[in-house]
Amino acid sequence: MCLGDKPEVAYKSYREDLALRGLQTTTDLILDACKITCEKGMLPHTNAGILTKEEMALLRPYNASMGLMLETTSTRLRQKGMPHFHAPDKEPATRLKMHEEAGELQIPFTSGMLLGIGENDDERVNTIWAIKDIAERYGHIQEAIIQPFHPKPGTKMRAASPLDDDRIIGWVALARLLLPREVHVQAPPNLGADMLPRLLDAGVDDWGGVSPVTVDFINPEAPWPALRALREDTSSAGFELFERGPVYPDWILERPEMFDPNIRALLPKYANDEGYAQRNDQSEEAT
Repeated sequence: MCLGDKPEVAYKSYREDLALRGLQTTTDLILDACKITCEKGMLPHTNAGILTKEEMALLRPYNASMGLMLETTSTRLRQKGMPHFHAPDKEPATRLKMHEEAGELQIPFTSGMLLGIGENDDERVNTIWAIKDIAERYGHIQEAIIQPFHPKPGTKMRAASPLDDDRIIGWVALARLLLPREVHVQAPPNLGADMLPRLLDAGVDDWGGVSPVTVDFINPEAPWPALRALREDTSSAGFELFERGPVYPDWILERPEMFDPNIRALLPKYANDEGYAQRNDQSEEAT
């Protein structure tokens, strides 16, 4: 369930649509969608921008995991003329608070760092260190995404220069060195298609969500790799590609206390004895 922060605040037509459904907030809509998803045969993961502790507690029984990219701890980027000046939801303290509250609720959580939005090296180190600190204090960070920024046509940052491959690899490696071992390191394969073996060598152990039927709605200009090609690239680097659910296998097998009883009861339906996704004939054909 991936969307921006509280669209009802900005869009009257959306507020009216919620009212027609008998709902007041986007969280109400997400909750309904998550309940249906659990009933129909999938485990939800919600990444819906800034949520309050109360909203996360409401969603926890119907989510295997949740997430919010920390992106950066740089308050400098919130200053006038900088990329996050008009984005109060990007305030680092606000994002860190949600990370901490998710930890208090014991929600398996995805965080991450965005590379190439104007931050400097010190700010990148601070961002990794902040994720490390929260992971060690609360034990709920299951993965950190190290994601290079892709400039988009028609946006104010369309002329921004993306980081070169060597620097991306270096920051992935540093994240792997600094973060606790139980925090998996993920890099989206469509944003580093020419360096997949190097990303694996640098410490990446997960490619994230890869879809054969949809675009990457966050980065539509970057096509997903074909699953067969991704499997071959992964194999050539000495690894085997497996499908997992929204929670990592080691967390399913070793961290049952992290899940609401409702989700814990559903996990055996979707995970095999090794914690990976149950396979069926249809998924075998697709991959």
